[in-house]
Amino acid sequence: MQTIRSRILEILKQEGQASVGALAEHLEMAPISVRYHLDILLSDNLIAVSKAKRPRTVGRPQQVYSLTANADAHFPDNFALLTAGVVRQLKQMLPADKVDGCFRKLAMEMATPVLEDSPPEEELDERMDRVVSFLNDRGYLAQWEPSSGVLYTHNCPYTGVAAEHRELCCMDLALVESLSGQSCEHVQAIADGERCCSFRVQNANGESKMLSQAVELIV
Repeated sequence: MQTIRSRILEILKQEGQASVGALAEHLEMAPISVRYHLDILLSDNLIAVSKAKRPRTVGRPQQVYSLTANADAHFPDNFALLTAGVVRQLKQMLPADKVDGCFRKLAMEMATPVLEDSPPEEELDERMDRVVSFLNDRGYLAQWEPSSGVLYTHNCPYTGVAAEHRELCCMDLALVESLSGQSCEHVQAIADGERCCSFRVQNANGESKMLSQAVELIV
């Protein structure tokens, strides 16, 4: 990206919003030149324009510019680095089974909101609709195919980390099992270079994994 447009994004990140005049002052450029770069950023959906909130005065309301969610990708993100560091430290401090236990417990905690809102006699497809919504809110780009009993996730939140630390893939499997209440198989993974992750639901007839376990304990 051009340095000037990068600088505009930085200014808007710092200020929250700014007018053409304010940006021109920051950049020490003519407003007409600033508008040229703003038009490009608008067409790339990196910024949005709105009317400034101010007391009623004579004349047209001033236009101000602010960042869109798409602009987040242009700023440094240490999430992957932090995740890799945390997993590495856990693996150095704990035996393998304890590490797996930690991630399974984390998966259960993440699934708790869905589990608490699940009706006792909920059909699998109804549950999976809410599972997909839950995962999509967290960036997984999930898709459920009832005919095949397969859940697809087209985005990995741990891209660049999961290939080295497959415990994260195991955590996602535990998360899908907890959310769906079913026994699942992790068929393919983005960490292996596949286009998406896929999870096959074993008990596609709707029999809950947790219910099966409960029956076994009673017997």
